[in-house]
Amino acid sequence: MSESPFAQALAGDLVLPTERFELRPLSSNDLAGFFAELSDPEVVRLTNLEPLTDMDQAAAFLGRITAARAEGRGVRWAIHDRASGQHVGTCGFNSLVWTYGCRGEIGYDVVRGWWGRRVMDEALPAMLAFGFGALGLRRIEALVMPENERSWALLERHGFEREGLLRDHGFWKDDFHDTYLYAKLG
Repeated sequence: MSESPFAQALAGDLVLPTERFELRPLSSNDLAGFFAELSDPEVVRLTNLEPLTDMDQAAAFLGRITAARAEGRGVRWAIHDRASGQHVGTCGFNSLVWTYGCRGEIGYDVVRGWWGRRVMDEALPAMLAFGFGALGLRRIEALVMPENERSWALLERHGFEREGLLRDHGFWKDDFHDTYLYAKLG
């Protein structure tokens, strides 16, 4: 398989600083915080993820994320509070597509104790700048469950447009789910 055109941009340090946070590619150093975050049923309630139940699941998930970055298919950052070093969430490009469209799909989640503190209002612009800049994307998309008003309000505040409702678009947690398709062009 030929190397992804994104692989070179995803190699290296990739630390994205913001005023309060530092976004670093997820690594084994983040395993405990990653597990604590995604084992919280409330954090994953409006996502396609089931709560993690043990560290082995977290390590396997982290391995898939690391492999996606190495293959140029995506990147996920751990969001750390610069003052305390505390893990406050993750965000990144769940997928990157070059063939027939230069686009990426983003995702994000925040530790419950940091909800309402505008973590993603600060992290999202750094991700977008990286996507439209270093990755050279033309389009950045997000799929959001209609019930997740906080998420789609965040996207709208940052210039994303709702392009439509994808009915029964995904199947997880033993049911079909609608998703809104949001996008921003670079």
